[in-house]
Amino acid sequence: MKEEIDETVRASRALAAAGLTDMVWGHAAVRDPESDGVWMKASGWGFEEIGAERVLLVSRAGEVLHGEGKRHIEYPIHTEIMARRPEVGCVVHLHAPALSAFASLDVPLRPISHDGTVFCDPQVPRFTRTGALIATAELGKALADALGDAPACLMPQHGAVTVGPDAGTAVMYAVLLERACRTQLMAMAAGGPKVWSDDEEAAFKREQIWNPTQLGAGWNYLGRLSKRTFS
Repeated sequence: MKEEIDETVRASRALAAAGLTDMVWGHAAVRDPESDGVWMKASGWGFEEIGAERVLLVSRAGEVLHGEGKRHIEYPIHTEIMARRPEVGCVVHLHAPALSAFASLDVPLRPISHDGTVFCDPQVPRFTRTGALIATAELGKALADALGDAPACLMPQHGAVTVGPDAGTAVMYAVLLERACRTQLMAMAAGGPKVWSDDEEAAFKREQIWNPTQLGAGWNYLGRLSKRTFS
């Protein structure tokens, strides 16, 4: 239990340190190994405000099994994705403006930068059923279906989700997806993009640059940054 709580706290603060906070909205959830539930921050608190006392265990049915506070209404994002993807240990949901801006253009995400190579093959999917809150199990399942086996899914008019086998990977994918979208928006505003990595180079860069060791290095950096920033 303590490990999952600590990972939820660390993921939340890392997202804040990366500049991906949205006041009190958005959330990261860590799988509970002993139930169908997830550990996630309580509603009403920002990422940077999360400590162990503000982490809840929420069942797939939406019951708060541990902790004090109100759960987020969008908990089905996490419970339904994890139900569909047994290898996923953490799900991140965020509302960074670059994600919604890019998703609204309905164009492919190109591997313009290192960041984009993670999401170009296969192309990052989009969840288009609704731009409203994912407040029911039915919508959570639909989002999980749209995500499929991908590491991330854009949610036009809303934000995005990213997933990973652990909190570090899911958080880093959130950081990389936001940066990839922001970079392409800048390139498009300047009249491009005109060039990007081909499939072969993108595949090579995914292994060279975003292997588990390098993802871990980024995750550890965000941990150090959050301690300096929010301690």
